[in-house]
Amino acid sequence: MEPNAVLTLLVVFCVLLSLAITRIPADLILMAALSFLVISGILAPPEALAGFANPGVITIATLYVVAAGLKETGAVQWVASRLLGQPQSVRGAQIRMLLPTGVLSAFMNNTTVVAMFIPAIQDWSQRLQIPASKLLLPLSYATILGGTCTLIGTSTNLVVDGLLQSKTGTHLGLFELAWVGVPLMLVGVGFMVLFADKLLPNRGGVKEQLELVREYGVEVEVEAAGPLVGKTISQAGLRHLTYGYLAEIDRQGRLITAVEPDRTLQPGDKLNFIGAPECASELRRIQGLKPANGSFHKLEVENHQRCLVEVVIASEFPALNKTVRESRFRTRFNAVILSVSREGNRISGKLGDITLRVGDTLLLEASHQFVEQYRFRRDFLLVSALNDSTPPDFRKAPLALGILLLMVLVSALGLLPIMEAAFLSAGAMLVTRCVTASKARRYIDLPVLVVIAASFSLGSAMTLTGAATSIAELLIISDQISPWMALALIYLLTAVFTEVITNNAAAVLMFPIAMAVAESLGVSYLPFVIAIMFAASASFITPLGYQTNMMVYGPGRYKFLDYIRLGVPLSLISGLVTVLIIPFVWLF
Repeated sequence: MEPNAVLTLLVVFCVLLSLAITRIPADLILMAALSFLVISGILAPPEALAGFANPGVITIATLYVVAAGLKETGAVQWVASRLLGQPQSVRGAQIRMLLPTGVLSAFMNNTTVVAMFIPAIQDWSQRLQIPASKLLLPLSYATILGGTCTLIGTSTNLVVDGLLQSKTGTHLGLFELAWVGVPLMLVGVGFMVLFADKLLPNRGGVKEQLELVREYGVEVEVEAAGPLVGKTISQAGLRHLTYGYLAEIDRQGRLITAVEPDRTLQPGDKLNFIGAPECASELRRIQGLKPANGSFHKLEVENHQRCLVEVVIASEFPALNKTVRESRFRTRFNAVILSVSREGNRISGKLGDITLRVGDTLLLEASHQFVEQYRFRRDFLLVSALNDSTPPDFRKAPLALGILLLMVLVSALGLLPIMEAAFLSAGAMLVTRCVTASKARRYIDLPVLVVIAASFSLGSAMTLTGAATSIAELLIISDQISPWMALALIYLLTAVFTEVITNNAAAVLMFPIAMAVAESLGVSYLPFVIAIMFAASASFITPLGYQTNMMVYGPGRYKFLDYIRLGVPLSLISGLVTVLIIPFVWLF
């Protein structure tokens, strides 16, 4: 093996290791690798930067604007309200939910679909008296499966298609992947309808009845000169709150745990309430109570401009594994943590001593601008603002859906390539004011685009140095190995990569290897390329493998084992269906 090939494989190994075990942002890791490949002379600058001009990357960036128009007009909620209905069972609810979300995610970003469906599913499950935990993880999986049905359903498909165009000149049609994607989605949805109810826990959701909701602990203090001093718990209106209950009173360091309704309140009493997120909002409306958290008063926002917000900590949160006190949260975000919930349960103990972890759900007191300011940041996966926020312009929802439909038709009929069709659709969203230019800019996820574009340099280096060919020779253990077995190996290796690194990076790294395997076997490269597309999206086993899996983690009150129970069989089924069907559609 040539020295440059060895050096390239070393760079790839370091990238994989960094993505898997560090919290360094993926875009920084990939740009560092790109820089090294250029400085070391392995790649010329035009070769290293080719990914930034790739049609697939440009198409993804443009589709962010189209998705923004759909989200700002509430198009998904508009569709959901007409499709979900009133089923009578868990399976009926899953069928009503999974098929529409799978179809929607075939034409728009699945992260956007999940973000818009989470609150709708929570309200819906409450009305149906069905635990949200039976619906939210299948929602994430259905959008992943639906995204494999079309070329624009997931960024991974567009990335691989862009690589295919640049290397071979071959361009896949918008619905070409449907030969495998539609059967895969139907089989996957069928499996979840039959077994998800048995495999998933009965933990409910965030807006279920009190004993099933995501619990928070909210501490308030009786004002010394307030109207509640001398009143009993019942007289103060603290006995029958809608969203919470009084668990204990801290009176000058003495803990009163069995709180009787006729106990008299004294100045400075600290009351510890347990309940749903709305409990904090309910307590704020009671005169004579003030937050017991001292940092609350230091929040640089007028009281009438504050609101309650729930956020889920993402893997790139800057103070991960630090205590609330060490995180300097108020200074960093101009927001105060009122309470922390983990896996649906309230974390007891002193708030400042709680260590923050990925997936923790925080109840915050912040300004009205907090949601807009941080909804596009990678620190949080935003769940909801608990106060009234600006409603979508539902009057334009049919218009936004019409623009999306026209884009699909123009591309499917071959009138325009998908990139040009996306350009026109994004422009139409802006011209019709389905989304403003300022909001459209914020919807474009620049770190994701940088990761994808920079990943191309690794693929180019593996091809040019011969590293991909060397790996392909290792995979083909025997000259007698069948193309079908080689296809299964490519699928398996991609699926493993996508669980530990980003799905797009896994696809870009495996592309040159797949091309080299096809060349060594003397067969068509298309079956192997298609297998990479599907395997890179098949991330079902961990909450960290795919962003939508993490988004439902807190709201569904899931635990890591829940993903394994449902995800492992679904991954095996996906691999079997994909490897069996592909060779019949794209011949070796």
